[in-house]
Amino acid sequence: MTKTNTSDWAVEAHGLVKAFGTNRAVDGIDLSVRTGTVYGVLGPNGAGKTTAIRMLATLLRPDAGSATIFGHDVQREAQIVRQLIGVTGQYASVDETLSATENLVLFSRLHGLSRAASKRKSAELLEEFGLTEAATRPLKNFSGGMRRRLDLAASLISQPPLIFLDEPTTGLDPRTRSQMWDTIRRLVATGSTVMLTTQYLDEADQLADRIAVIDRGIVVAEGTANELKASIGESSLQLRLEDPADLDDARRAIHSLLGVQSVLSPEQATINAPMSDPDRVTDLLVVLREAGIRLNEISVQKPSLDEVFLALTGHGVSDDNADDKAADDVDGTPATDARASDTERISA
Repeated sequence: MTKTNTSDWAVEAHGLVKAFGTNRAVDGIDLSVRTGTVYGVLGPNGAGKTTAIRMLATLLRPDAGSATIFGHDVQREAQIVRQLIGVTGQYASVDETLSATENLVLFSRLHGLSRAASKRKSAELLEEFGLTEAATRPLKNFSGGMRRRLDLAASLISQPPLIFLDEPTTGLDPRTRSQMWDTIRRLVATGSTVMLTTQYLDEADQLADRIAVIDRGIVVAEGTANELKASIGESSLQLRLEDPADLDDARRAIHSLLGVQSVLSPEQATINAPMSDPDRVTDLLVVLREAGIRLNEISVQKPSLDEVFLALTGHGVSDDNADDKAADDVDGTPATDARASDTERISA
């Protein structure tokens, strides 16, 4: 096994660029991931997250810029880098025609383990991920959460010091998401570094030591979860009005009293606004009452992902770029789909 560099940085990227035709999916990204931490890469679909991960994992060659993994250049030392990383994509790379045990034995053999060592390793991983009772069941009977756990288990066969997790909990139920979070915490506690892409602010908030917000191929903000949320206000105010005709007057009152721009949802007669001082809600309610603006609902909560993105980028998280579609055209396989072929190349 190749030893990691003694650097404090697991990942360092400078000016990474990747274009597909006229679309610059990644447009000059800088990233620094400290060893032994969880680094979150937050962004909507098409922001460039997956393309950036694929370049760092040696699956795509950058058009410009440079990157190192534990001090090893991802282009000049690709074979060394592949021995230092594990990759779990958005979709399971396991074979549905095999059982969980058969899948893990197959991946173990591809990593060069003997037949006996492969069986031992598979049993250990199945126990670690709570899949022992389902070890011999066909994967077609597995839930989405079980498949995701098995896919993560497969990426850990070689116990890599750096693990890329590309949206590992997308589509999972809350209980299974929580289990995946616990697994990620255990990985870091045992010495691994995790680079995690996600669309979920709460996931990054729960797991990440630091977060990079990527939109349209660039890093638009970087910091801890608390720093990012504080940048648009410590709390989020939501008002639902009785009469949609009062929306403009209510927004003017919010701007005058709170000094912030609000977000309008006319179809639901709702207004969202960032707040740094929730105590000012009382003052706002007085102003609205005096203006004759009646409310159906009011709530104060932590900022949502859409609110963070609207403040940082001017649009919501549901807006897409052509990043993933463009990446599909590179080799005929979905950019977001880390199939077995990718896993084999990385771990060879």
